Amino acid sequence: MAISFPISLPSTPEPAQMEWGALTVGGVNVSPYTLAQETFEWPGNRWMVSVRYPAMARAQGDPLAAALVSLYGVGTFLFGPAGPGKTPRGVATGTPLVNGAVQTGKSLVTDGWTVSVTNILRAGDYIQLGSGSTARLYMILVDVNSDAGGNATLDIWPRLREAPADNASIVTSSPKGVFRLRGRPQWEQEIAYLYSVSFEAEEAF
Repeated sequence: MAISFPISLPSTPEPAQMEWGALTVGGVNVSPYTLAQETFEWPGNRWMVSVRYPAMARAQGDPLAAALVSLYGVGTFLFGPAGPGKTPRGVATGTPLVNGAVQTGKSLVTDGWTVSVTNILRAGDYIQLGSGSTARLYMILVDVNSDAGGNATLDIWPRLREAPADNASIVTSSPKGVFRLRGRPQWEQEIAYLYSVSFEAEEAF
């Protein structure tokens, strides 16, 4: 049976360590005469992540290694925060939706939240827009309150990849984006078939 991308990695075990990077394309020019600075920000943003799994038995190690090898270096997979990061610190109640089409930039206008809630989302929480090959992972940058109509404007990173549809669902639990491996996945295998798997990946879009 043909493999369809993006694939989902095995849900257990979860990674033991994840190192996230938020790559933004920008620069600073410094005058050689006055030392005044001029900054430049371009629209390029991309998630980077390094992942290491705990030691695991063959029953868990084999499927994980096979899933990573099945990517053939170019396929994509769904990935997001693990452990406590899967769950928002904010209240995150209601049925959140995108409020309005043709949105671009660094903020997202939303509705459908429980009305008049302080910290409906907290800085550092993650959300997902889209699904499958269009799944996008975003981080909330400042604490957010919902108003009396259940509306909230979210400051996010990265910039919106594409304009989401009006009334598109917003995922707040176990959010994921689409990623592609950077280099080769690696795993150490002891004689007793204890595995330690690691890989590096970058957001694919």
